[in-house]
Amino acid sequence: MAKQKVLVAGASGYLGRHVVREFATRGYSVRALVRSREKLTEEGPNFEPAVAEVIEEIVIGDATDTPSLKDTCKEVDIVFSCMGLTKPQHDITSEQIDYLGNKALLKDALANGVRKFIYISVFNSDKMMDSEMVKSHELFVQELLASGMPYTVIRPTAYFNDMGMFFSFARKGHVFLFGDGSNRFNPIHGADLSKICVDVAEVEGNSEIAVGGPDIYTYDETNLMAFEALGMEPKITHLPLWIGDIVLFAIGLINKPLKSIISFALSVSRIDNVAPATGTRHLKEFFRELATKGG
Repeated sequence: MAKQKVLVAGASGYLGRHVVREFATRGYSVRALVRSREKLTEEGPNFEPAVAEVIEEIVIGDATDTPSLKDTCKEVDIVFSCMGLTKPQHDITSEQIDYLGNKALLKDALANGVRKFIYISVFNSDKMMDSEMVKSHELFVQELLASGMPYTVIRPTAYFNDMGMFFSFARKGHVFLFGDGSNRFNPIHGADLSKICVDVAEVEGNSEIAVGGPDIYTYDETNLMAFEALGMEPKITHLPLWIGDIVLFAIGLINKPLKSIISFALSVSRIDNVAPATGTRHLKEFFRELATKGG
């Protein structure tokens, strides 16, 4: 029996590389959709695995150039997409990548007879629709649900590489947080989340799955763990959310992509983000590993 072929869109990112490895480990033929193949060949800053050797095909495409996505789904059984804007890029918006890029990918999947589309969105999206990033994700989810394509939408809380950004601030000696730091959440390691992503590939029917990691922390506890792993005296400054709103307004006048990222960070800072727990990897251990890795 021929191996099933999966297209992983966003394969060079944090989750994408873990998903590529999990699909390959389970015997799938992996086609990776990336803008550049270089990241696939080396370990990432948050221990993302090098996966070039387990990928059978690499296709170069750019979500902001939708014609470049044509026929990326040809002869593919399953599409997995975590393609999205995760950090500010000049003149590139969440709408272009999270919504329009994935919409073009879905169109190609439908044209090529793909049997299932797995998409990574956002947990608690209904509470954060004022964020352009979240809104763009959900606009695509609506397209997916209306398309007739069999689907699974996975909604994680946060990834460990997001916590890696907190860690990098702690390493510099001082963390600034919007809000009082009491919001609770349970981030998940990419390797743990990837198992769920691949598990759903063979599940019949449509579904939406909320998922978080095994441990629940407040934002303050998360940053205190980072300082502890580094052996540094904690320095955390809490900024009122209204200051964040003013900053967001000002940035929106000059830098729309950066506004999108900050808007999401502010939205998350206003709510608890605790999803059903899964996984075996713990944030405290991840921080210790980052500390040994050095700056």
